[in-house]
Amino acid sequence: MKVSAAIADILAREGIDVIFGYPRNAVLERAAEIGIRPVIVRQERTGLHMADALSRLSRGRRMGVFAMQHGPGTENAYGGVAQAYAESVPVLVLPQGYGRRTAFVPDNYNATVSMRSVAKTVEPILLADETANILRRAFTQLRNGRFRPVIVEMPYDVLDEEIGDFTYEPVVRTRSAPDPAAVALAARTLVAARRPVLHAGQGVHWAEAYDELKALAELLAAPVSTSLEGKSAFDETHPLALGSGGAAIPRTVRHFLDEADVILGIGCSFSDTAFGVRMPEGKTVIHATLDPADLNKKVVCAQALIGDAKLTLAMLIDACRDLIDAPRDSAPAAAEIKAIEAEWLAEWLPLLESTDAPISPYRVLWELQRTVDVANTIITHDAGSPRDQLSPFWKTTTPLSYIGWGKSTQLGYGLGLAMGAKLACPDKLCINVWGDAAIGFTGMDFETAVRERLPILSILLNNHAMAIELPVMPIATDRFRSTDISGDYAAFARALGGYGERVERPEDIADAIRRGIAATQAGQPALIEFMTAKEIRASRL
Repeated sequence: MKVSAAIADILAREGIDVIFGYPRNAVLERAAEIGIRPVIVRQERTGLHMADALSRLSRGRRMGVFAMQHGPGTENAYGGVAQAYAESVPVLVLPQGYGRRTAFVPDNYNATVSMRSVAKTVEPILLADETANILRRAFTQLRNGRFRPVIVEMPYDVLDEEIGDFTYEPVVRTRSAPDPAAVALAARTLVAARRPVLHAGQGVHWAEAYDELKALAELLAAPVSTSLEGKSAFDETHPLALGSGGAAIPRTVRHFLDEADVILGIGCSFSDTAFGVRMPEGKTVIHATLDPADLNKKVVCAQALIGDAKLTLAMLIDACRDLIDAPRDSAPAAAEIKAIEAEWLAEWLPLLESTDAPISPYRVLWELQRTVDVANTIITHDAGSPRDQLSPFWKTTTPLSYIGWGKSTQLGYGLGLAMGAKLACPDKLCINVWGDAAIGFTGMDFETAVRERLPILSILLNNHAMAIELPVMPIATDRFRSTDISGDYAAFARALGGYGERVERPEDIADAIRRGIAATQAGQPALIEFMTAKEIRASRL
């Protein structure tokens, strides 16, 4: 068996049924021979974004895999690997490499060297007979500990070599739990708190700790906020839900975090990022995370619990129940949440329900939420204004129904996420919300959605400008029109074989969305282009 065929065989044994890629890479053809579906993209970054979403939506059970050619293909893929690394998503990346004789000769791009800083591990296959061992190590890293991309570089000359008999069994997946003494201390701190807040990150998604998060919140009558990556880990219509945020947040999140005396961060990194929820200083912080490298990066923690979010929460629930007889009354916290939210929403309703033309982007997203079946929808934002306009106001009700991101903010990421989500969850309506800047980066991969039969709904907010940049580039805009961008994107979508429609009046929003949904139900990707105002306001707080 040749090395390329052995790699495909190992992928199948690890449950891989889809491989994303761009030719030429010998593993793509060998995978197709044994029934693994190759999905070929128009640019490497989008393929990695699709693999990223497949890993997220399946919680790693259908691990995202991306394979590309050596040289320029691997160079082009760097951004997608970096994005998955920033968001802590496991993706197996299989770059074909230069032949072993020239692999380290300048100026040949060597993924083992160049991608080391954006991967959990990197390793080249230098000896054919080591293929199984190298892939075993790779999948062990993908399925255990902190999730991040893993690189296995395949020099093109080794892929055609023969391997003797080899054995391979799928790797084990493990979980770890925190120190019981630390759990007992954390429980005493939470029970004694006057105003505890639970802040959940995407570790709750990976651990499927939804029931435990809800149980602890209801036991302590503790409000729950989430990071952008953790959004949908807690039903945002629950009376104790504060909502989610990154750079923009609901007022409930800001108010309760600022007024808290104890904050439990569960399954989150508390990374120091402009696109995360800012944690107030002077609070008692209990940091529950899988990776001890997260501790004290920016937020100073008084206590730490290292382990799987589900196991950690289960232990905390038991420890808290030993200290209190019954669930606490959540009515006062719920009433306060409702009042703060109503006050905040009253300020934003003029934009959310605006009848102006050009259309307010807030009106588009407000109508979108009221038109789709939210519980059976998976939605993601894009970088910049779409993220800040969507995340504070969109209320999720079911897990993994919102793909949040923001530690890296590459324009165009959302399209690949929506397509990968559709592969993972074909019965869901999968939506990406982007602007006219983002479509300039990855728009050609809308054709991938058409060709690969991935009927997503793409909501495009077109204001003919890089609106978020207007306050920082006034002279460049006035003198050289540097922030002006444009296009007829509905016509573009139709030219690529999808459904495309342009909407200019607010009264037409809901019907256009319904037509777009109908197109997806008929198997056709749809792009609805809304002509919007140059809106730069956001609920940043």
